[in-house]
Amino acid sequence: MSLTADVHVTTAVAAHPGVGARLVAGVVGREDLHQYLSAGGYAAVEDAEHLLREVDRAGLRGRGGAAFPTARKLRTVRTGRGVPVVVANGEEGEPASVKDRWLLRHRPHLVLDGLRLAALATGSGDPHVYVSDPASESSVRQALREVAAAGLWDAAVTVTLVEPTYVAGEETAVVRALNGGPALPMDKPPRPYESGVAGRPTLVSNVETLANLPLVQRLGAAGYREVGTAAAPGTFLLTLTGCAASGLYEIPFGQTPRGVLGWLGEETGTVSGLLMGGYFSGVLGRRALDIPLDYDSLKAAGSGLGCGAVAVLSDRSCPVAVSAAVMAYFARENAAQCGSCFNGTAAMSAVLEALVEHKAGADDVRRLTHWSTFLRGRGACGTLDGATNVAASLLREFPDLVATHVDGTCGICDAGVRVTDPPYAAALPAG
Repeated sequence: MSLTADVHVTTAVAAHPGVGARLVAGVVGREDLHQYLSAGGYAAVEDAEHLLREVDRAGLRGRGGAAFPTARKLRTVRTGRGVPVVVANGEEGEPASVKDRWLLRHRPHLVLDGLRLAALATGSGDPHVYVSDPASESSVRQALREVAAAGLWDAAVTVTLVEPTYVAGEETAVVRALNGGPALPMDKPPRPYESGVAGRPTLVSNVETLANLPLVQRLGAAGYREVGTAAAPGTFLLTLTGCAASGLYEIPFGQTPRGVLGWLGEETGTVSGLLMGGYFSGVLGRRALDIPLDYDSLKAAGSGLGCGAVAVLSDRSCPVAVSAAVMAYFARENAAQCGSCFNGTAAMSAVLEALVEHKAGADDVRRLTHWSTFLRGRGACGTLDGATNVAASLLREFPDLVATHVDGTCGICDAGVRVTDPPYAAALPAG
């Protein structure tokens, strides 16, 4: 089977009906300061405590993957020991996601306004923007010049550009890089909110999360909750790959993949499953088409929304081969700091590759099953957890296909259908 470096270039950007002017907001090109101000941006904050209460009532949760309640995180940093630091984390390590880069390139003022509100809510005078995409860095620096010229925010925002890797956006890797070290994860505790940049309480928040703060301020908690679900209010940015309608879409929480694909004019009869949450949450079978896209529903299904990236597996995409390609990426891209992760991802990758080639036996599958649970939680960051999710989900969702790879042949793989490396990688157009 051939491996290629095909990348889905994301040109389609749209909001689901009923979303209104939120994250995507009909923006064409790069939104400048005048456009953002005309929509009510950089509004004054008279009471930081009131802002925190509204964020809490709005039910905003982190969009970086962990889905932690944002108000709780803000308040914890605010009440920590020392002057807080706030960081807009735009290092998009998931190859199948483009949402953060799109926001930074096209709506930098929305992100910076969110960073400003986070700084006001926590009492921080030390804001940072952390990116690995040069085009995002350029867009943010231009936006900061516009803000400075208009006298809208007098904080000195530090912009840091790092090399893109899968682990560079992990929160302790962000702190380590901003402290002058390599962008590699550290053991926890302490966590950044306890002791982060320069030993101070540090908020490391995904840029999509921060981009929601001005929406909460503008709409109010009740208005923010008009879309989404009670437990997952608002919208999220979905990077969709693996189908003709691949693109970036703003979707209300609670929509199903079947509903989203139907809205986009995609047939679902040939869908064999989904690769969920970028690479972190593994594969789901066809049942995933009718699982609501929200945190609790996907968790109950043994999966997760993660960074909001979803790849469609067609009946010409073998889930074993897809899982093997994802695991090979983890084996190649892990930080090589933890023996359990370095050796564990390599071992699981070897078994999955042997499965693809019909060279694995029942003992190999038993070892993979053991590793998929035994290794969970043993790394300094989430890479090993993502790898175990891939193995566990494949074994759970596609046991008959795994057995076929052990005992017989796979028509999809034997036909030489290509699996990209990394699989379902997404990118934005240059420029």
